[in-house]
Amino acid sequence: MIFGEKLKTERTKNGWSQEELAEKLFVSRQSVSKWENGQNYPGIEIIIKISDLFELTIDELLRSDEELTKTVIKESKQLAYPKTKFLFDVFVLVGLVMLVIKLGVFFFNKVTAMDMILYGGSFFWNFGSLILMVVGGIGTSMLKEKYKQD
Repeated sequence: MIFGEKLKTERTKNGWSQEELAEKLFVSRQSVSKWENGQNYPGIEIIIKISDLFELTIDELLRSDEELTKTVIKESKQLAYPKTKFLFDVFVLVGLVMLVIKLGVFFFNKVTAMDMILYGGSFFWNFGSLILMVVGGIGTSMLKEKYKQD
């Protein structure tokens, strides 16, 4: 039995309309209709709610439909992607901030008689921003390729 048929069977067994089920899941009636007709699939959060509502195991719901199983697996893989991408984006951002600070101090020293010093060593300020931006860019690119393949 595919997921849509299972959902419709359980809903009618409980005597609920699509509208009533939608209210219990905090979704639209159209979403329930699309799930039942096999036009779309719910996300993992909704599948968990359905599992609790009908007192079915998630395994019973997922194994009923191979396409749904693939969709849930793909969705779960992509949940990790934004977190890792955020880390690489932070690397790029910190590198840019370091570069702006270095250029700001350089121009400030040229324009004024003051001589500001950047602590941390010349290697850190000259190459740190470059290294961070390159690592962040390469990491983001690798993630895009990895999740494009999956």
